[in-house]
Amino acid sequence: MAKLDIETASLETIAETLRDGGTTAMTLADWAIDNHERRGEAFHAYKTWDSDKLRTQAAAADAVFAAGLDLGPLQGIPVSVKDLIGVSGYPIFAGCPRPLPEKWQADGPVVRAIRHQLRVISGKSHTVQFAFGGMGFNQHWGAPRNPWDADDHRAPGGSSSGAGVSLGEGSALLAIGSDTAGSVRIPACMTGHAGMRPTAGRWSTAGIVPLSSPLDTAGPLTRSAADLALAFAAIDPLITEDARAFTQRQREATLADFHIGVCDWYFDGCEPGIAEGVKAALDELVKQGLRTSPITLPHLDAVTEMFGQGGLHIGEFTSFMNDEMRDYKADLDPTVAIRIAAAATFPASEHIDRLKAMDRMAPEANAAFAGFHAVVGPTLPITPPKMSDIENPEAHLAANFYCVRNTNTVSLLKLCAVTIPVALDAAGMPVGLQIVCPGGQEETALAIAMAFERTLGTPRERLGVPPMCAAS
Repeated sequence: MAKLDIETASLETIAETLRDGGTTAMTLADWAIDNHERRGEAFHAYKTWDSDKLRTQAAAADAVFAAGLDLGPLQGIPVSVKDLIGVSGYPIFAGCPRPLPEKWQADGPVVRAIRHQLRVISGKSHTVQFAFGGMGFNQHWGAPRNPWDADDHRAPGGSSSGAGVSLGEGSALLAIGSDTAGSVRIPACMTGHAGMRPTAGRWSTAGIVPLSSPLDTAGPLTRSAADLALAFAAIDPLITEDARAFTQRQREATLADFHIGVCDWYFDGCEPGIAEGVKAALDELVKQGLRTSPITLPHLDAVTEMFGQGGLHIGEFTSFMNDEMRDYKADLDPTVAIRIAAAATFPASEHIDRLKAMDRMAPEANAAFAGFHAVVGPTLPITPPKMSDIENPEAHLAANFYCVRNTNTVSLLKLCAVTIPVALDAAGMPVGLQIVCPGGQEETALAIAMAFERTLGTPRERLGVPPMCAAS
């Protein structure tokens, strides 16, 4: 039996090897711990890391395997969880300088689905304070470092800022984040990983500190699209078949099965190498049988303007801070505080009007997919900026608005999306291709992502190894 290469093996292969005795959960835990000990100080992925708990959980997973029990494909797999999401037995800070009340530590349905499979929690990964930002900045704890630049500290993406970095560090094989305006897709894109925003409401948000209840959702980040499909199926409450069977069924789809809309709006104003990288990837896919046509989605400008005026989150988050979290207001990071300062006079009627507008626009956007399986474009129009360039709150706010331009439309129009890495931009940073589907069609988005990946290669095959990983 060939020795398992954890660095390159798929989740499916690792799960199979655990079951046939070729590796153990403790071996995976030791691999994660070794990588964290070598890279953790430089990468700064975690707010809470506990090697002893990690090994204890791995021993329990191995004992259950030894008893002949299989609790699910995530059994024994190291998983990082965003520190906005409650995990019993671990403190939760939500990016604050002190822990939140104990009630926020409780497991919600997403974490329970993972824990019931005896996965191994590697730790609680860093988050932007209260998930309010796409760059990864946190004045209290610092930002994780994007492993794709060994010279400069670049944005890792937010608000799930430690999620993608934990995968790059090699201390997790699956990361769980949350996504309101792009907070799973942004760090996945910036760190060269796959990530998914399920349709809001498909995954419960119980146990997650809220930002905007109509938009919030948990979501997975993984090292490949195939891993993403397996992880999604293992957690999703609507998929009842075995996750490995689901992944195999998604794998049967070919490029010729899909008609993809290419939306020019998503390509406008991209920084050097981003639009070019996505277009080159699409050209490769077309040569291998993918059908594409131009498409125009309605309301993209309207929801972008709405977001620029505070979107749906500004009123709800301000109310949350003024009520339940009022004792934490004095601790707000300036990059967060600047965005709610103007909300003191934000009228409830405006929030209701925006909800009504979203309810009106979303069905029209979903209907525009008629004849298409998905719409594609760059996940982000921006190269991950150097953190030193966005320390000023005003500069940070401008960069953040630019960053979420493409991802936020998916959220406000009640769509779902997957991002996969397809190129490096002019600065040598990862470029993501966003696969957008109508709400509730996550299975289609995953099948398309897997078909794309089989032609383009896995992220590691396509992009290579991040410089900080190669050097360590």
